[in-house]
Amino acid sequence: MCKVLAVCISEKKGTGKTPVEYGTLIENFGFKDDAHAGDWHRQVSLLAVEKIDDFRDRGGKVSDGDFGENLIIQGIDLSKLPVGTKLSIKDSILEITQIGKECHTRCNIFYTVGDCIMPREGIFARVLKGGVITAGNNVNLIP
Repeated sequence: MCKVLAVCISEKKGTGKTPVEYGTLIENFGFKDDAHAGDWHRQVSLLAVEKIDDFRDRGGKVSDGDFGENLIIQGIDLSKLPVGTKLSIKDSILEITQIGKECHTRCNIFYTVGDCIMPREGIFARVLKGGVITAGNNVNLIP
């Protein structure tokens, strides 16, 4: 079973995010109070905990949100989901819009943790339906 392990937001792009008790997803916008929210295709970022654990196993010392991820998900290889895949989390619906990203410059995340796995392992989504997300919520693929 796939589930949300952490919800994280930040006030500034290019920095790590801070875990929060819950996040409010706004349709066609992203998480309320998050720097990446807006009218574009990368409203929400997701990263698999298994990829974070691999980084930690190689000696990386990171906390939830350090890669700039909004949602840490357990139980699915997110980078294998095709663009267009829809996910439901409680009442919310996300649509995968991009897998990985190109980094033109090294951000604060890279300098802080020595690497950034988001360009390789992260996925991005837009919000089709808003709602409140908390750690422990199930994540379901919508056929």
